[in-house]
Order: sequence, then structure tokens, then C-alpha cells
Amino acid sequence: MSKRFTLTAALPYTNGPIHIGHLAGVYVPADIYARYLRLQGHDVAFICGSDEHGVPITIKAKKEGISPQDVVDRYHKIIENSFKEFGISFDNYSRTSSKIHHETASDFFNTLHDKGAFLEETTDQLYDAEAQQFLADRFVLGTCPKCGFTESYGDQCEACGTSHNATDLIEPKSAISGNVPVLKSTKHWYLPLDQHQEFLQSWIGTEHKHDWKSNVYGQCMSWINDGLRPRAVTRDLDWGIPVPVEGADGKVLYVWFDAPIGYISSTKEWARANGKDWEPYWKDEETTLLHFIGKDNIVFHCIIFPAMLKAEGSYILPKNVPANEFLNLEGQKLSTSKNWAVWLPDYLKAFPDQQDVLRYVLTATAPETKDNDFTWKDFQARNNNELVAVYGNFINRVLVLTHKYYSGKVPQLKELTGADKDVLGELSTTPKEIQQSLERFRFREASQILMNLARSGNKYLADEEPWKVIKTNPERVQTIMYTALQIASGLSVLSEPFLPHTAEKLQKMLRLDPIPSWKDVRQGHTLLASGHCIGKPSLLFTKIEDPEIEEQLDLLKASKKSNAVKNTTAVQKTSIPFGDFSKMDLRVGTILTAKKMPKTKKLLVLEVDTGAEVRTIVSGIAEAYAPEAVVGKKVTVLCNLKPRDLRGVESQGMILMAKSDDGQLVFIQPDITHHTVSGVSIC
Repeated sequence: MSKRFTLTAALPYTNGPIHIGHLAGVYVPADIYARYLRLQGHDVAFICGSDEHGVPITIKAKKEGISPQDVVDRYHKIIENSFKEFGISFDNYSRTSSKIHHETASDFFNTLHDKGAFLEETTDQLYDAEAQQFLADRFVLGTCPKCGFTESYGDQCEACGTSHNATDLIEPKSAISGNVPVLKSTKHWYLPLDQHQEFLQSWIGTEHKHDWKSNVYGQCMSWINDGLRPRAVTRDLDWGIPVPVEGADGKVLYVWFDAPIGYISSTKEWARANGKDWEPYWKDEETTLLHFIGKDNIVFHCIIFPAMLKAEGSYILPKNVPANEFLNLEGQKLSTSKNWAVWLPDYLKAFPDQQDVLRYVLTATAPETKDNDFTWKDFQARNNNELVAVYGNFINRVLVLTHKYYSGKVPQLKELTGADKDVLGELSTTPKEIQQSLERFRFREASQILMNLARSGNKYLADEEPWKVIKTNPERVQTIMYTALQIASGLSVLSEPFLPHTAEKLQKMLRLDPIPSWKDVRQGHTLLASGHCIGKPSLLFTKIEDPEIEEQLDLLKASKKSNAVKNTTAVQKTSIPFGDFSKMDLRVGTILTAKKMPKTKKLLVLEVDTGAEVRTIVSGIAEAYAPEAVVGKKVTVLCNLKPRDLRGVESQGMILMAKSDDGQLVFIQPDITHHTVSGVSIC
């Protein structure tokens, strides 16, 4: 019987492209499930969109000197195109800057406001006096009050996943100026989660104790047992959806109030475009609502959003929230800010037409119950040893032998042996086994059940040896190849949720028309009839060689080195008044001679002509420059620094240097007008 499902995948922030952590945690499992449901004949609305509000967007815009709208327009397009090329089969991919979303979120807020579901409170919030701005969410950093992580954001700790308020931080600092913030009064609207505690305790603690994943259930109950508190649903920001009530000038809806409503507005957009009614997908109790998210979003989807839906009164609640843990990269935590990631656009360029390889590896190593690790060596091994050597090898042998022995036509089925019946029996039971795993959200397990069917096909051919039997018993080979072709056809159907590009390619090679259904495979129906003519074989997967992997590892090494340079050069020293700077006597000089100081690695002894005199200056640049390379260079000299004895030589000034973006020391040269540098040193 057909059922209705609404599947949502976490809205990605449009402050950067998608990386493999996002794919493994949210989008690949969500897509597998959506494709699986469609194969069962169910009515599915698979919904997502770009999350274009919130502080990360404004921070990105400030860094780049552009508007927040410029940022979201750029990354929305990149993200949407990447999802399409990778094969994530959203029914609708929207954006929260759209008119329909602004209207939907505003209407939702007004409905709750009219019902008296909010508290209006004037409280003291963190404020950067220099920037003249309240420090919402990621505009403030400090020590997490729960785990002690020293770089927690004002709304959430990325180390332990705890959600909190900015005023909960220990030793907070402004992410804008680095200053210690002050407290300043401001009015906001709060969702009184404490008033929903009893409902949430019963709904989660009783109804979903056994069907929700333990990591989701545990985090929710920890929050509930600690005692829920009112949560602000507005912010003092100039980017976002304006709070649609009087007395709210300069305030916008909190991104975690507005973002999940994006699922609803995206569904409305999809329904309008397809002549459908959106309401059954959100308001009919017969509909199953599922949220696919990462563990850092659990609280918002399991406590805050359900409390919002319950307060509104006409919406269904999620049946399940199958959140995954985090994916690490080469043993280290993925970090967008540190560029420690494998970005989806980069992968698609490096490995064109190999989307399914990454899908398979991320599914086979999915962080379903605990954090897991992605390594390029494992990626290579799983491709070469499983997709190529098992799945691809089986399909290639079946199609090649069919063309060789029968000119591409499916042979006649003769008498079945025990081996034939066993492998055909496994083919018919595999759909149910995959189904049981998927409906418990065990995607890793399901992917290996699929691969085991390919392994059985390989073993069947190896045991039956049709290339030998053809010489003595050609009639028997007809049954062997007929059986193998049924397995190949079954794989083309069952692979669709996991390996959609591969499934489509295989179906075309087999010339399946119509394509058999999941039910056909489960009931043991004939999938390829005798006499059917298949197409020419081509390789489904290709071996990935060592140089391709080494190139990816080198990119990560370069990223780590670049980030280390940025970390060492980005630290700002205490500000000084202009009066202190004006005391410096800076002059243009020319290096006349240079020699290494004996028994040192870093020091050069320079004779520098400053125009009025020739000075001896000892400079710590010997590891960056050979003596002969600096003679004749024009340099900037700090002349009124107190002389200092270095290894028996009196140094009568200092040379101004800077570090380039790649960490190299460069001269601050008066005859060069532009420098791209990341820090200034005096050497």
C-alpha cells in the first residue's frame, strides 16, 4: 500500500561549498532512503534548500568586503549544482532568502505571537562597544560551560555539540574586534521551552525511547533532564527575516527559528510548481515526517522545532530523526574554517563520472553510531577491491560471455541445479534484507548486503566455470549464463538507492525496458527473458591508481601547511596609539655588504647606507636569504632603536620585513608599491 513521506535534509549554510562530512552525515543517507521509498511506490517529498541567514553568512561577507546577499547568491548556486551533479535527488531545493520563505516564516511567527506562545523579555546581552553591535551566536567566542572547549560559539559548541546562549560562555570575546564584551539591555521574543518540557518528556522519553537512535535519544534526554529554559527566537542583526511585529526594529528571526520553517516553505514551492496541495505533507497524520541531520542539529530538530510545531497546533511531528555522528578526515576533525576537508566540487573535478564511488565509500564507512574516519587510502581500496574487483568484475564477465557465446542474447533456461537455485534464492531474499536494514536506518549494513549479492554472483561464476564447461556441456552453460544475467538485472534494480549512476548505466547495458521493480526481484520473477538482446558491455568502475591518491594527499598537506602559516601570522598584537608609532624613525636604506655571522644559523651582518651614514645592522634573515642575494636591495630601516650587542657586534637598527601568504620572509621595499603580506616583522 502506498504511503506518504516527507523527508527533509538539513539546510546547508551558504557560506561555503558542501564537503564529504555533510554528504556522509546527511545527504547520502537521506538520498538512499528517498530513492528506496520511491522504488516501493510511495509518495515522497524529499525537501531541502540553502540556509541563507545567520551569523556565518555575515562574517563571511565582512571578511570578503561584500554583501551577505552576494555571499548567498554565489554559494547557493555552487551547492545546488554540486548536489545535482552528484545525484542527490531532491524533489525541491529552495532557499531561505526567497519570498515564499520570508512569508511562511513571518506567518508562522505571527501565528505563535497571536497565540501568546512567546515571552517578551528585556535582558542583558553581550555587546561589543567598539563595533557597536550585539554579539549574537558566532559573533562571540568563549569557553564552553559544559566541556571547557575554549573556542565555543555563542550558540553552540562544536566540540561537544551542546547548544547554549551567548551569555553562558566563560570569558567571552568578540569575534569582530577581539574585545571583551559588555552587557547591554535589549528586548527579545523567547520560546518558553520549559512550558513544553512535560510534552517533550513524554513524546521523546516514552514514545520514541526504542525507535530513535541511541545517540539522538541520549542527547535529547540529557537536555530535557537538565531542565529546559526559554530560548530566544529573535536576534539583534541586520541580515535575516525582520521580526514581523511592532517594536522590533533592527531585529530578525533567529536562524534556528527560521531555518526549519524552510522545509515547509520549500514544500510549498514544490507543490505550487507541480500542482499539488502542500498541506497533507505537513498536516496529515497519515504522513511520515523524517528529518535527516548531523548530530550538531539534534537539539534544534528534536526539541526546538517540535516545540514550535506543537505550539502552532496544526502540524505533524517527526516520526524519526536519524542523525549521524561526525566524519573525520585522515584522523583529524573536518574543519571548514581550517580548510581541512574534501570539497564536493573539487572531488567532482578530480574524479569525473565517479560519483558512485564516493557514495559507496561514504555509505560503507558512515558515522551512524560513532564518529568515523575517511582516508584516501581506504577510498582507493574500497573502489579497487570491492567496486572494481567484485561488482564491476561480475557484471563485465557476465556481459562479455553472453556476447561471446550467444551474440548478446539471453540464453534458454534449462534444468536448474542446487547451485543455481541457491544463488537465485539469495537474489530474491536480498530485497527484504536491504529493506529491513534501511527501515532501521542502517545504511552501512544495507550497502554490504547489496555488495554480498555481487560477491555471490562472482563466486557462482567462479564455481561453475562456464568458460570451461562450454567445451563439454554447452547446454549447462545456457542455464549458468541465464542465472548470472538474472543476478545482474537484480543488481541494477537494488543498486539504485546506493549507486544511482551505476544502476542507470547497467540498466542501459542490459536494455531493460521496462525496468523490473523491487517487487519483481523480491518475488523471484524473471527479470531478463530468454531471447532478450543486451547491449555492449562497458566498465562500470575503473581502478584508481596511486598517483591519483597521492595528489589528493598532497593537497591536504598543502592545506595543513597553509593553515599553519595563517595561524602563526594571524595573531594581532595589542593596539598602540598613533603617538607611539610617530616616535619611530623610519628611513630608506641600501644594503652595501652582507656576511654570515660565524657560528649562527639565522644572523647576517649587514652594512646599510641610510643616506646620512652607513650603519651596521644584525638581521635574523640568514635562513631565508643568502648574503649575496641581499646586496644592493633597498630596505626600510628603523633607525632610532637602541643599539644592541649581538655576538660581539653592535647592531645599530633593524630591518622591516613581512611574511607573505605562504609564510616566506619578504622585504618591506620602498620601491615596490603593493605587498600581499600577512604580518610584519622587524629583523
